[in-house]
Amino acid sequence: MIDVLLIEDHELFRMGLSMVLQKTEGINLVSEASDGIEGVRKAREYSPNVVLMDIGLPNMDGIEATARIKEFLPEAKILIFTSRNSEQDILSAFSAGADGYVMKGATPEQTISAIKAVNEGVGWIDPAIAKVVFSNLGKITAQNSVSEPNFEKAKNSYGLTERELDVLSLMVDGLSNPQISEKLVISRATAKAHVHSILQKLCTATRTQATVKAMKESLV
Repeated sequence: MIDVLLIEDHELFRMGLSMVLQKTEGINLVSEASDGIEGVRKAREYSPNVVLMDIGLPNMDGIEATARIKEFLPEAKILIFTSRNSEQDILSAFSAGADGYVMKGATPEQTISAIKAVNEGVGWIDPAIAKVVFSNLGKITAQNSVSEPNFEKAKNSYGLTERELDVLSLMVDGLSNPQISEKLVISRATAKAHVHSILQKLCTATRTQATVKAMKESLV
């Protein structure tokens, strides 16, 4: 059973999502909060496995609330659930300790999948978010006249193989190990080994950290 804390300030949206969570087998909605301060207090009180966190919260925004919760409950997984898709919000959320980022336009099924994924330690990034970040990085590259050889140098500096770059690209798209193995027609054990190697080479502890680093440094 996955204990979930829902932190969302829009009452109607929170009610709808609450109904979805309560009807989902394997998920236990332990409590709800309508602002960041209340959310931090309830996280301390209930020690949820997963916190479903909006960013645009009153009194304390979701990014600060994420950082505070991670301080006293580092094992909790925090899934950002928001309509905000700016590069600054995305990177700030992950820097604060978020384990995943899903857009409010996602279907209930996708949201549930994201909750289950982060609970299992698999970083989740909405494919739409990855595309936004890549687009912004492309504009920055053009403005600063960064040449293609510099990108290749960045990739090679971590010693990533071509296959590992393929796997990393799919990780950024939010694919799980089984999905990666199916996409690349390799065994699940091989996919898992590639992911482990990527984490070691990038000096990251989680898939989420690796995907954020890949986006920030344009590794894929």
